[in-house]
Amino acid sequence: MAPHHDHPGERVADNPVKLLAIRDTPLSVDEVFRAVGDDAAGGTALFVGTVRDHDGGVDVVALSYSNHPSAEGEMRQIAEKVVADYPVRALAAVHRVGELRVGDIAVVVAVACPHRGEAFEACRRLIDDLKHQVPIWKHQTFADGSEEWVGAC
Repeated sequence: MAPHHDHPGERVADNPVKLLAIRDTPLSVDEVFRAVGDDAAGGTALFVGTVRDHDGGVDVVALSYSNHPSAEGEMRQIAEKVVADYPVRALAAVHRVGELRVGDIAVVVAVACPHRGEAFEACRRLIDDLKHQVPIWKHQTFADGSEEWVGAC
């Protein structure tokens, strides 16, 4: 698929990938939003994934994320593919690892594009590909004492 960078009068950003990180500290929606600020972008789409209090109808009481050492490199490859396929002015993605509580932010991604439609599409592609391809795993402990490991984001 050819890149969508062919809009007359629209400049391509020098390095649209502004922030990629895996952190064991609380995430900031404001930091991610500021990272993608761009005067040439007319639309910014932002997705925030939080820890919910149940999964499959069972109450979640504890949750932790862990990652493979290759995870940040995988995030970069995904980000670069999104940048190649959409007219991205700026992109950012951060994922939390370690112990999290219900309501904590687990992942924040944002994409700024010239127009809102492409910003929504690029943001959805970014979070979906991160979820399916980045080696980050979620360990959940349930109220009934059972636990499970699952692929994450």
